[in-house]
Parts: sequence; C-alpha cells; structure tokens
Amino acid sequence: MIQRLIQKIQETKAPICVGLDPMLGYIPDHILHASFKEFGETMEGAAHAIWNFNKEIVDQVWDLIPSVKPQIAMYEQFGVEGLKVYEKTVRYCQEKGLLVIGDAKRGDIGSTSAAYATAHLGKVKVGGALCSAFHTDFMTVNPYFGTDGVKPFVDVCKEEDKGLFVLVKTSNPSSGEFQDKKVDGRPLYELVADKVVEWGEGCMDGEYSNVGAVVGATYPEMSAVLRKQMPHTYFLVPGYGAQGGTAKDLRPCFNQDGLGAIVNSSRGIIAAYKQEKYAKFGPAHFAEASRQAVLDMAADIGSVL
Repeated sequence: MIQRLIQKIQETKAPICVGLDPMLGYIPDHILHASFKEFGETMEGAAHAIWNFNKEIVDQVWDLIPSVKPQIAMYEQFGVEGLKVYEKTVRYCQEKGLLVIGDAKRGDIGSTSAAYATAHLGKVKVGGALCSAFHTDFMTVNPYFGTDGVKPFVDVCKEEDKGLFVLVKTSNPSSGEFQDKKVDGRPLYELVADKVVEWGEGCMDGEYSNVGAVVGATYPEMSAVLRKQMPHTYFLVPGYGAQGGTAKDLRPCFNQDGLGAIVNSSRGIIAAYKQEKYAKFGPAHFAEASRQAVLDMAADIGSVL
C-alpha cells in the first residue's frame, strides 16, 4: 500500500494530504441554509451540509493530491448520520483515485484492537459473506498498549495490503508531557519509534514499510532524529500551517530523495476562504480557494525539497 501512496505522490509532485475535518463553522452559510431547509436543524441536516461541503472540496482538489485524511471524530459528533457521511466521503474519495487515511487513532488490546482493525481496514464475516465497513487505505493507531494493541492492526495490513501511521511524536503543545520523558536515558518517543521499526519489518512494501509514523512538523529537531532512526518508515506529518509548522520545519521529515513523508493540512485548506489571503474567492467559491491553497502548499513544500 505504501508504494501506491509513493506512486501517487510522484505523479502529483505534491506530498500533501488534505484533512477533511469539517466543522459546521467552516461551512459557508448557503450550504448550511440549504441543508437545514431540507432536513431541519438536526443531525441529518448537519450531515447533509458536511457531505456537500466535502464533495465540493474533493471535486476541486482531487487531481492535485495523492490522499485525504478524514478525522472520524468530526463525523462521530453527529452520530449515526455523521458516520454515514464519513463512509460516503471515504468511498467518494477512493472513486476519485485518492488514497484515504482514516484518522481514528484507535488502540486497545486483543479482540478489541482486532475489531477496530476489521472495521477500518479489513472485512468482517457475516454469515457466509465478507463485508467491509469503512475500508480506508490507511489508519492512524495509538501505540499506548504496546505490541498487544498494534499487532492486530499489522496483521490486517498484511492480509489486506493496507497501511498504518502509528503515533510517535505528535504536533500538539502538550505532547512532551509523556512523549519527551526519559526512559533509560532516552525520550519515550524514540523508544516508540524503535517499536514502530520492529513492527514494520515484517510488513515491507519495497523500500518502505506499510507501518508508518505520525511525526509532527512543530518539532523539527526531533523529526531529524527520528528520520535517521527510521529510514524505511513513512511519516505522516501534521502541524503544518495553522499549527505553526513551516516548510523549513518539514525538511527534516524527508529523506534525501524527497520521499519519506506526506504532510497534512486540514483547516488551512478546507477553510482557506476564511483567510485574508484567499478572501477574494468568498464563501460562494470556497472550494476554489481550497484548490489555490493546495497549489500554494505544494509550491511551498517544493521550495525546500
């Protein structure tokens, strides 16, 4: 699966993942009003608005990027109707040829992790049939339970040729409360990185493993250490743009060949029309603003690779 992602990155020349993390506050009024008129101010109305918002953005950017990353929490908050739109968004993006990273950050032990893996990456047996639920191409995984929690995801990846991105060093300000603590003289995130490499050794797909790592753009010095520590691990890099990460900060995440990382941007793209830089597009052309934001992001990253 990671080779498919690399191929798409090389075709688009844009190591970019668009985070489809819709909040109602990002959605232009004309879309909200139309959905509420039809379904009322209900969960169904909210979900309908989110779908129309997502679809317009995907229609504008699909040819520029290799992947999208819907954050499932943004859909779960609207209950079953929201999850229906999550699933619909995943399928639509895949129909457009995009690889989908399900940002679910799941992690538990034994049969529970196996069930999470089946729900997001695999197939479940229903009588004599095999059925898929969300069936994303990659998903994010929380490694706090150790091998017991991660192995079921790796097993499904091997069976289905899917991929993972395991949280290693996240971009949020308080990540260091745990991740930077020293254990046997080394920061915890380095020990997690060692395990990610170990988990990935049996799941190689060419030069890189299908078991990747989440490494935030907001800590470039740590990214440089992790890049050397994990030469065959692909990085999913949050923190660019709205969280403060710059193109210069991204450089340590990449290998010398310009591969090794894919950079996520969520509200910086999907809510671009709200920024002064893209205000000329206005709410009526919000998706066109998103397209321009992708083009600008690609040029920005390209300037340092």
